[in-house]
Amino acid sequence: MAMRAFPLVALLFCLASAPIWAQDLHCEPCWHSFGKVQVGTSSSYSMQLSNTGNKTLRITSESEQGQGFSFGRFQVPVNLKPGASIELPIIFTPTAKGYSHGSFELVSTAKDPQLSMFVTGVGEANSGDPQLGVSPSTLNFGNVTVGSNASLQATLTASNAAVTISSDQSTSSEFDILGLNLPVTIPAGQILQVTIQFTPNASGTASGKAGFLSNATNSPTVAQLTGTGVAASSHTVDLSWDAGTDNIVGYNVYRGIVQGTYQQINTALDSSTNYTDSTVASGTTYYYVTTEVNAKGEESGYSNVAKAVIPSS
Repeated sequence: MAMRAFPLVALLFCLASAPIWAQDLHCEPCWHSFGKVQVGTSSSYSMQLSNTGNKTLRITSESEQGQGFSFGRFQVPVNLKPGASIELPIIFTPTAKGYSHGSFELVSTAKDPQLSMFVTGVGEANSGDPQLGVSPSTLNFGNVTVGSNASLQATLTASNAAVTISSDQSTSSEFDILGLNLPVTIPAGQILQVTIQFTPNASGTASGKAGFLSNATNSPTVAQLTGTGVAASSHTVDLSWDAGTDNIVGYNVYRGIVQGTYQQINTALDSSTNYTDSTVASGTTYYYVTTEVNAKGEESGYSNVAKAVIPSS
């Protein structure tokens, strides 16, 4: 019995002493959040890489994805002995305000050749960086008769520093941005009025965005636009007013769907003291004012406001 046990003991000894070579690359941690970082500045962090195997491994290449994220001082190729560790520096330099996410990848001779690490960060505007605001942020034109147009004003405001607007654009052909001679610079703390015009080409609700590209950190600055095109109805509004002084040669008629914001609706100077508006939409309330124009072409201020409520049917 003892002699038969001896070969078994010897066999077990040989198996236990056989070398098992392995190499593995681990990261600690494998995910990191940079939190809030001011735009134009950088924040760095180091992840620890370790070879948990018993054979030297070689990191052969590196790559990163995600806006604002990059490797720090880390040159490949690099050899990592068994049990050894090395710091992998990563950097977040946000170029714009808002949330960002990214990833870093290393390729090595480890048994799992690809190692991925993930990062997030939030770009935060510097309190001294230029900002461009638009007010109101949403313009609702209400009901506008197809084939006619309506205009609303928005206010652009420069904060912290001067803002230079280089271009503007509407996402819909039914909305136009008027009154900007670009490029234009708004001094810090100052405002600029801009007119948005809605010209529906069909019945139904229309929507779009007006965007302003600038050197502001929140560029593009966007205003939401909405309006409803309605078919022309049989309703009309008849206006009349008292004649002006002897040197008055004609009158202009203005209309708005918001009191205080008006657009001229007569295509030529009206020499009479009455006007018929046949482009009104059902279910809409309109506000009218007139102005006087003298022989020198000088125009007076607005008259008193006349209100007209158009029936829904």
